[in-house]
Amino acid sequence: MAAKPEDEKATAILNRKKGPNRLIVDEATNDDNSIAVMSQAKMNELNIMRGDTVMIKGKRRKDTVLIALVDPELEDGKIRLNKVVRNNLKVRLGDLVSVHTPGDIPYGKRVHILPIDDTIEGITGNLFEIYLKPYFKEAYRPVRKGDLFLVRGGFRPVEFKVCETDPGECIIVAPDTVIHCEGEPVKRADEERADDIGYDDIGGCRRQLAQIREMIELPLRHPQLFKTLGVKPPKGVLLYGPPGSGKTLIARAVANETGAFFFLINGPEVMSKMAGEAEANLRRAFEEAEKNSPAIIFIDEIDSIAPKREKTGGEVERRVVSQLLTLMDGVKGRGQIVVIGATNRPNSIDPALRRFGRFDREIDIGVPDEVGRIEILRIHTKNMKLSEDVEIGELAKGTHGFVGADLAQLCSEAAMNCIREKMDIIDLEEDTIDAEILDAMAVNQDHFKSALGVVNPSSLRETVVEVPNVTWNDIGGLDEVKRDLQEMILYPIDHPDKFEKFGMKPGKGVLFYGPPGCGKTLMAKAIANECSANFISIKGPELLTMWFGESEANVRDVFDKARSAAPCVLFFDELDSIGSARGSSQGDAGGAGDRVMNQLLTEMDGVGTKKNLFIIGATNRPEILDEALLRPGRLDQLIYIPLPDKPSRISVLQSLVRKSPVAKNVYLDFIADLTEGFSGADLAELVQRAAKSAVREAIEADAQRKALQVEQGDENMEITDDPVPEITRRHFEEALSTARRSVTNVDLNKYDQFRRKFDPVYAARQGGQVSSAPVFRWPERADQIQQVAAEEEDLYS
Repeated sequence: MAAKPEDEKATAILNRKKGPNRLIVDEATNDDNSIAVMSQAKMNELNIMRGDTVMIKGKRRKDTVLIALVDPELEDGKIRLNKVVRNNLKVRLGDLVSVHTPGDIPYGKRVHILPIDDTIEGITGNLFEIYLKPYFKEAYRPVRKGDLFLVRGGFRPVEFKVCETDPGECIIVAPDTVIHCEGEPVKRADEERADDIGYDDIGGCRRQLAQIREMIELPLRHPQLFKTLGVKPPKGVLLYGPPGSGKTLIARAVANETGAFFFLINGPEVMSKMAGEAEANLRRAFEEAEKNSPAIIFIDEIDSIAPKREKTGGEVERRVVSQLLTLMDGVKGRGQIVVIGATNRPNSIDPALRRFGRFDREIDIGVPDEVGRIEILRIHTKNMKLSEDVEIGELAKGTHGFVGADLAQLCSEAAMNCIREKMDIIDLEEDTIDAEILDAMAVNQDHFKSALGVVNPSSLRETVVEVPNVTWNDIGGLDEVKRDLQEMILYPIDHPDKFEKFGMKPGKGVLFYGPPGCGKTLMAKAIANECSANFISIKGPELLTMWFGESEANVRDVFDKARSAAPCVLFFDELDSIGSARGSSQGDAGGAGDRVMNQLLTEMDGVGTKKNLFIIGATNRPEILDEALLRPGRLDQLIYIPLPDKPSRISVLQSLVRKSPVAKNVYLDFIADLTEGFSGADLAELVQRAAKSAVREAIEADAQRKALQVEQGDENMEITDDPVPEITRRHFEEALSTARRSVTNVDLNKYDQFRRKFDPVYAARQGGQVSSAPVFRWPERADQIQQVAAEEEDLYS
């Protein structure tokens, strides 16, 4: 199939764009700030002579002028640039730059050069005589306005900035060029702030960044594209997402990369108590941007100055919203001014702003996935001194729900842990620290692991979010329940490819029910630990408030926070307090219980499968729950946590005493025989009573010893033997004499009736109501299959 002429033309343009003038940056062998070194073959190809002045273009619309020299050993596709030139072009080793012939560059009449403040501290001599005069006397050096260069003269190097050039931005400093160096030194902080952020410093949002570049960079750089097609270029972009996800960072990076004028408006700063002052502040911002176009106006926290007019009570807010609407409609030089808004509350913005022609597109800067977290961690650790055992991928797996700001805090906290380790050998009174100590310091994997214990996702700071430290070993027995939970929760997280292969969606939730004290809460914490997911524990009654509508809002907020921290296990303890059957709460103020129940049902239906959110409910009163909660698709599986049988009681006792010194003649099997019908909490109380008895005996023995020492008059007498070294059989006998069962047979009958109703397999096993599901038997031969199909066809016809 022959290619279309348009395709051939586009390919030719693309090949021409990737032409011979694009070279890979390599390290320079000399340290001259005015030299670019290429191979002879490449210079011949580009028609450049040795000693010619060339223009090099790098990233972020940066360029500079240099003198071309030859290195016969250099590869044809590379160019040697020293570190100072690379910083001016905002490129690194291995990046691509383009080489151009700039035409005739004039000899300069005047040039204004100032030093950088932190490089001249302690220098008392004349900077012009010591540094600049010898530097420019050596050669006819090309310079560009805004470039930095390093001069090695005197006792140490000094960095300078070219502030003004005449005539034009690029000149050659000749012997008759007047060099001015009067004025205050340039502050390093201002230089770094101006160009410190680029696309390379943003990770975890590649797709969103591509959309932003398409919406902002194209109109600013190439407005003729839209003119050719006869459409108006985009005017505004709204960035929304959780705090710390990088909205402001992206806006600054776009401004730096495009070279556009950047005007920042912090929402609350616009507001004023003077009538008309707030609108005037907005007008001044847009006028300033129009004077300096192409420009980007970035409005941070836009929800504070543009709330919904029908819901706001203040007249000032309404006028500011109206002023912003008219300003965005009346922006002159469309395509040369782009408005970027940022907020973490997009639904509170006035809807008139969110139409095409004002904010043309809304881009969600969400919580990064695992690959995004790896990118962000690499950016934050590129300047850190890391040990060889640091695994960035492992850290990314354990930081579910973390945004960029949280990962930055994690790296900072890990570095602080490294410093704390050396605090005992660091003398705070000394002005300097030994070089040996500094060389020995490096952040390792253990520092990051301890930092993970204190850093939580910022979107969930007000909610208690933790990865619990409860493991399967802390739970005795319940082997079948553990296996069911692993299949329901761990498999979708650890093996998502298998679920996708068989077209199966993971379950959304599970209900634990059973007598109190049998380990329902403990089981939920253990499963969250096993799958390394965030764990949010919600006590049912704390969602209910006296204010109308606030209880439902609390339910919505909990689910929103859990989705943003996915994968997350959302645990509702005492679910019966908010999930009771609708219509059963008599005297309820305004039917708040029923409304909360309805909200809970709709939120459970809206849980996205892509978000990896799992709901666990626990109750010891399952019979009062609303049946709509118990259908498949909400709480998919009902798991009965029974009273432990003998093997389970032995396992529970072993887990309870594993950290306690217990005498060898204490037989846990015999104790398990004596505690028939005890729950896990009852067994914990039994062990606690035995330990308490041992503690009491040990305290009494210590008191008797002290009394004996006083009687004998030798208070310094050493006593080596321990009168109560462990918990003995006698202590357990004392505890068993006062032990009690907390679950009665009446309670057990209640759970048995509930299981018969909702578990057909259990009912059939107990001889009760047999499942009404039909029994299928597969036909064995092909003719039987055809016969069954024919019978079904007759039946339906």
